[in-house]
Amino acid sequence: MAEPRPHRPPADADARVRPPAPPTSPPVLWRAGRFRFEFPRPTLVMGIVNVTPDSFSDGGQFLEPEAALAEVQRQIAEGADVVDIGGESSRPGADPVSEAEECRRVLPVLEALAGRVAVPLSIDTQKPAVARAALAAGASIVNDVAAHRADPAMWEVVAAAGAGYVCMHMQGSPRTMQQQPHYEDVVREVGQFFAERLGRLAASGVGPRQVVLDVGLGFGKTLEHNLRLLARLRSFRKFQRPLLVGASRKSFLGNLLGAEVEARLPGSLACACWAVGAGAQMLRVHDVGATCQAVRLFEALQTRK
Repeated sequence: MAEPRPHRPPADADARVRPPAPPTSPPVLWRAGRFRFEFPRPTLVMGIVNVTPDSFSDGGQFLEPEAALAEVQRQIAEGADVVDIGGESSRPGADPVSEAEECRRVLPVLEALAGRVAVPLSIDTQKPAVARAALAAGASIVNDVAAHRADPAMWEVVAAAGAGYVCMHMQGSPRTMQQQPHYEDVVREVGQFFAERLGRLAASGVGPRQVVLDVGLGFGKTLEHNLRLLARLRSFRKFQRPLLVGASRKSFLGNLLGAEVEARLPGSLACACWAVGAGAQMLRVHDVGATCQAVRLFEALQTRK
C-alpha cells in the first residue's frame, strides 16, 4: 500500500494565517520652483548661512558677500541639499531690521549664486517684500518663521512664484518668544496650528505640495516643550507633508547638556539622528559635513534592521 502523502497546506495558507502587511505610505512630493523632491528618499540636509552681525551661532562670520559665497560653496561640497540664507537674526530677543537692510545683505549673495549652484537656495525671512526680491534673485524656497501671521501677503508671494514654503510654528515673535512660553499640550497645539495653516495656505494659492512643516524648536518653547515635540515628532506625519527639524546648536541643547554654543555638535548630531528615526525628512543645520556623515550612517543601519 502506498505511503500516505504528507499533508501540504494550500499555497495561499500562509497568507490566510499571517496578518496582512501594513499598507505602503504613498509618496510625498515637494515642489520648490524648478526643483522637485519625492519622499521617501535620503534625508535632505539644509545648510545655514546667516548674513547677519548678530545671529546666535555664526553672527558676523558671513556678513560680507564674499565670505557668505565661500560658505555656501563649502556647504554644498560637504553635502548640503539646500542652503538657507538669512539677513535678519531670529535668535531670542533679536531686534528686527528694515526691509532695505535685509535686502542689502542677502540679494548680492543670491544674485551671485543664481545659476551657479545645482541645489535650491532658500531665503530665511519674515517679510513678503524681501521674499519677493529674493525669489526674483534666484531663491526657490521661503523659510518663514512667522507663519502664524494673519496677513496673507507672504503666501501670495509664494503662490505667485510657485516657491517651496517652510511653515514654522512660533509662539510670539523672536523678540518676545522666550519670555513666558506656555501651552496646555504643546504637541496637540502645534498640530492644530499646522492644520489651520495648511487651510489658510491653500486659500491663498499655495498648494500642499509646496509646503514643508517645521515644529519650531526653540521658538517660543521651553526645554520640556522642545523635548516633547521631538519625542512625538511622528504624530505630525499625518499631514502627509515633509517635516523639517532645526535643532542645530540651539539653546535647549545647552540647557540640557550644559554646553556652550561651540560645544553643542554632539547634541546636535544626536538630535538629528533621533529626528530622522522619528520621521523627519529635512534637517536645518550649521555643521553640514558632520551631519551628513551621521545621518547617512543612521539611514544605512535603518534599512538593515
